[in-house]
Amino acid sequence: MGTVTVRLPDDTHKRIKELAASRKTSINKLYEEFTIMALTAFDAENHFKAMAGNGSKKRGLDLLRKLQTHYDD
Repeated sequence: MGTVTVRLPDDTHKRIKELAASRKTSINKLYEEFTIMALTAFDAENHFKAMAGNGSKKRGLDLLRKLQTHYDD
């Protein structure tokens, strides 16, 4: 498992701590969730670009609908 040090302004750090507490989770777990969400969006964008590059507009639109459904949940 890797270790990352993140430097934040004090007020941002305070808000992150409050957010983690409100979700009854740790700051580490919260950052892990943020990272997973960002990587999921990145992967979906790259997949969509690959599908669009292959001329598959229908597949690209289907992927966008699936992604939207995921974020609506």
